[in-house]
Amino acid sequence: MPYRFLPTDDGRFRLGLESAERDLLRTLPQQVAQLLQDPTDPDVARVFPTAYVEDEAAEAEYRSLMGPELLQAHQQALDTMVATVGGDMIDEEQLHRWLGGLEVLRLVLGTQLQITEETELPEPDLADPRSMHLALYGYLTALQDEAVRALSGLLPEVSDDDDGG
Repeated sequence: MPYRFLPTDDGRFRLGLESAERDLLRTLPQQVAQLLQDPTDPDVARVFPTAYVEDEAAEAEYRSLMGPELLQAHQQALDTMVATVGGDMIDEEQLHRWLGGLEVLRLVLGTQLQITEETELPEPDLADPRSMHLALYGYLTALQDEAVRALSGLLPEVSDDDDGG
């Protein structure tokens, strides 16, 4: 399996994406970015989670303070994906933004598919009308995992006797 985020000696990452993947990862973030413009859309509910379930006033204040910041962060992540997906290399900051963008894509698609943390994804079944979307969700999950693994290679090694503090 080719690496989609291959670390290079200069601290950057070579994008090992096929043409069809690049097309998908250019189009999908643009579609989701449009959905994000309406934070009341049920499809983006998990992207803008409720902070204060039992306190409407606190929730309204939280939304007014954090809503624009969350939207901007999500938009920047998706914009970075679109802007860099056609290139050969990305830097560490851009890969971190890719991670954020992939998370947004997964949250929106997972909400549309009614996937929760407890959901076990079914085996592929072409008779299932959701099969293509489930496959896309699995692909985005694998891509996110590859990005995390690529970035974790940048972490310093810790010896067994290091207590972390």
